[in-house]
Amino acid sequence: MNTSNAAERFRALHRPGAPLVMPNPWDAGSARLLAALGFPALATTSSGFAATLGRADGSVTREEALEHAGRIVAAVDVPVSADLEDGFADDPAEVAATVDGAARVGLAGCSIEDYSRHRGILDSGLAAERIAAAVRAGAGRLVLTARAENFLHARPDLADTIDRLQRFQRAGADVLYAPGLRRPEDIAAVVKSVDRPVNVLLLPDGPTIPELAELGVSRVSIGGAFAYAAFGALAEAARELQHGPSYTFWNRAADGRDLIRGVAATGRP
Repeated sequence: MNTSNAAERFRALHRPGAPLVMPNPWDAGSARLLAALGFPALATTSSGFAATLGRADGSVTREEALEHAGRIVAAVDVPVSADLEDGFADDPAEVAATVDGAARVGLAGCSIEDYSRHRGILDSGLAAERIAAAVRAGAGRLVLTARAENFLHARPDLADTIDRLQRFQRAGADVLYAPGLRRPEDIAAVVKSVDRPVNVLLLPDGPTIPELAELGVSRVSIGGAFAYAAFGALAEAARELQHGPSYTFWNRAADGRDLIRGVAATGRP
């Protein structure tokens, strides 16, 4: 898929009130299955990918993340966005280099957050400068999502979050994202405060997808939830194998086998 065409396809999927529901695969096989199930775009998950390496979120390198994203891109015919964490650098020029690398592996989009793995939540001025550098690096090649991480890091300051998102909008971000928002009134306030598409992380104690649509959200993602669900199912099956007396994992295994066989043979589950 041509990178610019992929980016335009991805951009067109963002419609306020009719959100793009975008799941997060953790490897090529899960990406192919999700695409075959009809999802029109996918996104990598930093935490889910790290889990496949037996690591915690935030421990993957730029080179590993881009190589992984390239494998997801090559596996499917739908646009793919990548969770590129903090851009793997504090310096705006290095963040730009990360985004340039994202475009080179064929991604249709990527996200950059304002939480540094080294320094915590960054100063809002530096955070906006980093987004501006990312936008310049990806101009015409990528849909750039700018993330304000306050609510994921024990800083539930809605006013500061909105101020950061507005700064990111002025810096040229295409999509705005404040993961961790749960209250409908907070999500509505974010949507009303900006004129860019807003992504929301679907949470078990937050609004449903239809409710998010009513709030004017343009995109819904799930982070590492599917990857963690898969690891949870693996652990459950392993405990059955260890302790018995029943082995119900064979029923789930048969379903998974048939799904993958269908995708491999026909591109459909």
